[in-house]
Amino acid sequence: MASASVDIYRRLLRYSRPYAGRIAFSILASLVVAGTDVSYAGLVQPLVDKIIAGGQHDLVILVPVFVIGLALLKGIGRYLQEYYIKTAGQLVIQDLRNDLQGHSLSLSMAYYGRNSTGKIMSRILNDVGMMQRSAADVLVDGVRESFTLIRLVGLVFYRDWQLAIVAFLVLPVAVLPATIIGRKIKINTRKGQSSLGNLTGHLQETFSGIKVIKAFGTEAGERHRFRTENLRFYRFLRKVLKYDSASSPIIEILASFGIATVLWYGINRVLAGAMTQGELFSFATAMFMMYTPVKRLTKVGNTIQKSLGAAERVFEVFDEAPDIADAPDAAPLAPVRGQVTFDAVGFAYRDEPVLHEFSLEARPGEIVALVGPSGAGKSTVVGLIARFYDPQKGCVRIDGQDIRQVTLDSLRENIALVDQETFLFNATIARNIRYGRPDASDEQVRAAARQAYADGFIQELPEGYETVTGDRGHSLSGGQRQRLCIARALLRDAPILILDEATSALDTESEAEVQKALANLMKNRTTFVIAHRLSTIMHADKIVVMENGRILQIGSHTDLIAQEGLYRKLYDLQFKS
Repeated sequence: MASASVDIYRRLLRYSRPYAGRIAFSILASLVVAGTDVSYAGLVQPLVDKIIAGGQHDLVILVPVFVIGLALLKGIGRYLQEYYIKTAGQLVIQDLRNDLQGHSLSLSMAYYGRNSTGKIMSRILNDVGMMQRSAADVLVDGVRESFTLIRLVGLVFYRDWQLAIVAFLVLPVAVLPATIIGRKIKINTRKGQSSLGNLTGHLQETFSGIKVIKAFGTEAGERHRFRTENLRFYRFLRKVLKYDSASSPIIEILASFGIATVLWYGINRVLAGAMTQGELFSFATAMFMMYTPVKRLTKVGNTIQKSLGAAERVFEVFDEAPDIADAPDAAPLAPVRGQVTFDAVGFAYRDEPVLHEFSLEARPGEIVALVGPSGAGKSTVVGLIARFYDPQKGCVRIDGQDIRQVTLDSLRENIALVDQETFLFNATIARNIRYGRPDASDEQVRAAARQAYADGFIQELPEGYETVTGDRGHSLSGGQRQRLCIARALLRDAPILILDEATSALDTESEAEVQKALANLMKNRTTFVIAHRLSTIMHADKIVVMENGRILQIGSHTDLIAQEGLYRKLYDLQFKS
């Protein structure tokens, strides 16, 4: 457990190094703040011994000068310390969040299959947010109070080392409960952040599926689910608050024993003439001031435990290695003609076989349709082309090159995807079309839209190509969204095209428009089409009939209709009327 915490500190320290200058300047300012606090305690002795007891009344005029001067010096030092240490902390957390988001994008599709979107979002937002709040408190309070405590400890030992030893006898007793409390806070913070991830996931799922929720009238059930999870999060948070709230009272109670002993012993030393009244008051002032940073540092320790609980979850993501990555000797994919070959490919999800000895070849410019019942492995086949996954057996080649031996960037530059989900970003139509080619000109964007039969409806929109599509493109119809996705693929101009149920959710009129756009898109491209509607793939050069991860039949529509096989059964089911 301790080694894990040390490792987290070490990793966080690496993020702090670029901002060492800000941190160093803040530490210097902290020394000024700590020095002023010690000076207040040090001024008590001359105030009592020389002015009050010694009768040097001409020195009274210097008291407000010193008090105001120290306050001014402390105020400037505190401002500089907090500003520079907080900005350093924010920059560290900003870098951490950037790297976490970037690393998450590099993880394979299998990782996203194991983790919900809401939980991933919670790691990047909630857990890093917890670290962000903690970093500011730890860096500001921790640095300042540590220096203040060190200087005050030095002062009390300078005033009377015997009395100082008495004062510090109680501190070892306070260490044990503080350690136990800190451990409890860390455990419950981690559990609470996990519960908050579930809460975030539920919210994301609720708002994404709001149409289904309203259609089925399940608002009450969703409210109950949310309130149950929210209550679970509160229970973990309550435990954190309970232990955090208990720390200061425990320290104060234990400190009272030390203070009582010091006052009893100190007064006896004054009465015996071993120390002056001013020295006792100065010592007592420093001691009382000393317990304030002790309590604050206890709070800082609790905050560190909260931060560690969140940091463990954050670094768990960093420790997740991408399943799909460039090989050490990977080279850019050579100019692609479009020949795609599956050579005895075997693939399984979590030991569940999906493809068995799958062998297939698509020639450049050929349209290959994949048909079969759900679960046949069609989506897995096209996912392997884009290297969303890697096969456990066999290999996939493009123009004879094993795609595991080429760079991912060069591979995906040669592939365009039109998916059934028709995902659009909450941005302008122009930006959505330009997504695969950010450097494309406005004319190239319009040309792609014309080929996709989308220019007409775009021109009718109030702001044309600058119209914002809304979240996931919900301000547009299904056919309009699909044609924008086709325009995006056209602008990409990749030699290999994947169409995954591109017309499955469209009505007949919209499908006709989209089919015309798809005809333009498929020209001179090697195209893999997944479709349940056989009417959309009758023109394919090669139809591959799949079941349970195996190829049952291959041929043209005419050839397969003539055979008594699965394709004929599927055809009869769809067209028996």
